[in-house]
Order: sequence, then structure tokens, then C-alpha cells
Amino acid sequence: MKIALINENSQAAKNSIIEAALKKVVEPMGHTVYNYGMYTAEDECQLTYVQIGILASVLLNSGAADYVITGCGTGEGAMLACNSFPGVICGHVEDALDAYTFAQINDGNAIAIPFAKGFGWGGDLNLEYIFEKLFCEESGQGYPRERAVPEQRNKKILDELKKVTYRPLTDILKEADAGLVKGAFRGDKFEELFFANCKDEELASVVKSLL
Repeated sequence: MKIALINENSQAAKNSIIEAALKKVVEPMGHTVYNYGMYTAEDECQLTYVQIGILASVLLNSGAADYVITGCGTGEGAMLACNSFPGVICGHVEDALDAYTFAQINDGNAIAIPFAKGFGWGGDLNLEYIFEKLFCEESGQGYPRERAVPEQRNKKILDELKKVTYRPLTDILKEADAGLVKGAFRGDKFEELFFANCKDEELASVVKSLL
């Protein structure tokens, strides 16, 4: 699995801590982490939580990433922005129980963590516990297991409904504020990581035109 890490500007200073915790947990599982930044608070590319939603949707819909780990101060803005786009189901995750139940019940492809809320001594350990429970089993198996059938049915209903309620991502990118969208792709490693992993030629073409 290709797991993308995205940090917005208020929590960019924690990027290296988050990346280390994520890699420690998921690399032994056989997953690969792609860090899209922000890498430091002083990065020239200053991502807002709205731009996180743009970037996450492009990565997931293009196949450049299979899962997105993101967040902001409270996690709420990043979650709302991600869920504003097609092809993204993002959960708000504060602890390991949130991570496990979101993975098993909602079977999403992104989480938003409140990196400023209670992130003190042991914050890195809490991140490790979150990532362990998020990826410890195949997602979508249901929790508790006796609820698996209705939960899986509801997930399929949600997926079909989202196909109707959301516009094509390519149209959104073309019609949204060009500066806002282009700014989401200005990270130091975006072009290197994205184009090497993108599986959707149409979406890649739109991104290139915006760049």
C-alpha cells in the first residue's frame, strides 16, 4: 500500500515526528510512505487545510496513493476539506480506538488527526498506536464482527451515493480557483512523487496543465 503523509501549515513542525512514527509501524507491514510535506514550518509551500483536501483527493483518485494520513490543529478542518471531494472517505481520529473502528466499520481511505490537541509527552506513542490499529487488519471487516453484514452494506450504499452527489474531480480542478489549486501542488517533492505513482493519465494531464 502507498501511504501519503500530508501536513498543513500550523502543524508542519511535527512532520518529522509523524513520518517517523508512521514508517516505524507500516514499513514492517510492507507498506511504503510518501511524504508530501509540509516538511517544516518555514517551507515555501504553505498548505492550508483546504489545500490538503485538494491534494488528498488528487492522490487518491489518481492511484498515486492508496491511503492518506493528514490532519491539522483540531483535525476537523482537514477532515471536512478531504470529505468535500469525490473518492475520499476521511475519518477524524484521535486515538487507537477511533482508528480501529473507522477502519473496520467505515472502511475509509484517509484520516485526519488533531495534531495540536493534547500532543505533549507521549504524542509520538499515541501516533504509533493509531497507525498500528489503523493498519493491523484488512479494513472493512466490521466491528463487532456480528455487525459486519449491515456495516458492509452501508459502506456500499455510501460509495454509490457519493458517485451521484459529487462532480468529476477533473471538472472541480479546472473550475476551482487556479491559485488555490496550484498552491496545493507546490510542495518540494510533489512532482517527483506524484507523476512517478499516478495511474490516471487524464488526471495527470490536468495537474500538468495547472502546474
